[in-house]
Amino acid sequence: MTAPPLLDRALGAYYGLALGDALGMPTQSMSREHVRRAYGTISGFHDSSPDNPISAGMPAGSITDDTDQAVLVGRLIAEGQGRIDPLRLAEELLDWEKQMRAKGSLDLLGPSTKAALDAVARGVPPAEAGRFGTTNGAAMRVTPVGIAFPAEPLEPFLDRVVESCQVTHDTTIGIAGAAAVAAAVSTGVAGGGLADAVRAAVAAARAGARRGHWIAGADVAARVEWAWRLVEGVPEEQAVDRVSELVGSSVATQESVPAAFAVLAMADGDPWRAAVLAANLGGDTDTIGAIAGAIAGSVAGLSALPPDAVRTLRDVNSLDLEPLTHRLIALR
Repeated sequence: MTAPPLLDRALGAYYGLALGDALGMPTQSMSREHVRRAYGTISGFHDSSPDNPISAGMPAGSITDDTDQAVLVGRLIAEGQGRIDPLRLAEELLDWEKQMRAKGSLDLLGPSTKAALDAVARGVPPAEAGRFGTTNGAAMRVTPVGIAFPAEPLEPFLDRVVESCQVTHDTTIGIAGAAAVAAAVSTGVAGGGLADAVRAAVAAARAGARRGHWIAGADVAARVEWAWRLVEGVPEEQAVDRVSELVGSSVATQESVPAAFAVLAMADGDPWRAAVLAANLGGDTDTIGAIAGAIAGSVAGLSALPPDAVRTLRDVNSLDLEPLTHRLIALR
């Protein structure tokens, strides 16, 4: 039986996120040259090499913190009937890291999230803890907000985005990046095409930059528009180099979020191709792939993801996103 379009697109967003995450897992924190030396060109799932500083020893198809935290946020949205308690989010993220440490994992909380949660543990109010968070932790985990809520009207939608990131990334940059990703996913889930999703992302990033504590830095909306055009008509290998050298692929929101939109443009919205291209960039490949995969999946649907790749994600990670996705869709 064919899934309804809304459900197919919502599942495409969640599994697309996991797909990009797992494809980028072995190359995260590696330079583009290191990726070339170690793997040639990434074209599918790989075991992580022993010298990877974060994912060493992880088997092919493994997801990382990007998917784990997106599922965590989705669960909190579902349990809270559409609302996220910031203190509960902080507690859940700290518990998640404890579990990772217990397993001997090096895939732990990012710098902005860790600093904010340490502040919460010291008694800093959640509304103040995230006042310096500018890295991409909020953008990487925001996909369930896009699944659960329509992007229009924009201001109430931004309220939900802020709830998902305030405790760790309550800054103009952090919120703008998360808003861009959430709005693009929401637009795709609602039936919009790739161009619609990009327009929604730019508008949401522009509005999101008026929320939170002001932080000096490049404008996320402007950089998304620029990165999208930067690769137009450029041969693929040259385009990947251009993204790596000019857009950047670090954990900074102003680099990784625009980079995800650049690989979406290069792949013309194909979820598998976008995730593969992200894995070859070097830098924060798992997060860039997760963002690009989520947006592409929301537009193309689960039916556009390679079935064998989805089976690998489910089998390797015991991943079952259908029940949670049903609960999130019920909130729309």
